[in-house]
Amino acid sequence: MKKIILIIVTLVVFLGQTNAQRYLTGQKGIQVSFGAVNGINPQRAFYLGAGIATYTKKGSHWVFGGEYLQEQMDYRLVQIPVSQFAAEGGYYYGALSDPKKNMLLSIGVSALAGYETINWGNKMLYDGASLMNQNAFLYGGAMTLELETYITNRIVLLLSARERILCGSSSVNFSTQLGAGIKFIIN
Repeated sequence: MKKIILIIVTLVVFLGQTNAQRYLTGQKGIQVSFGAVNGINPQRAFYLGAGIATYTKKGSHWVFGGEYLQEQMDYRLVQIPVSQFAAEGGYYYGALSDPKKNMLLSIGVSALAGYETINWGNKMLYDGASLMNQNAFLYGGAMTLELETYITNRIVLLLSARERILCGSSSVNFSTQLGAGIKFIIN
């Protein structure tokens, strides 16, 4: 009987500490994410991202990172790659959380700046046609809805829906991203 009580007390203490260590002010995490763009098959349009998140009060956090987005545009028999490299800085407001801090729904606003290249700078196509679109510097922002759920005390699963608005692009100004990711809490 003493063994059972000791096990129960140990579990309660362990679980209590686990819940108390989430979304603390100053806590940092490294995150990677990936997903589809504009509802298109990820083989034709995808994104990859990496960043650092720093938590503030009540689950809100700042995110600073970078993102690579590639979309294939159809041209006759071939597909022309449009690639975007962007840096992000944004604030995510912790809108909803369960009492045990296992899940957090955040709404984020980010500023983006980067560079777009079309067909990796090659203007001449296979049939002798020439691309009129130019490589360009991009600037704009994004609105994000992100769900975080803890897998372990240090590993967080991310699900996100995001709308990017980028000016300066000669191909795509708006893009919708649906993705998943993982965050590793480092302190």
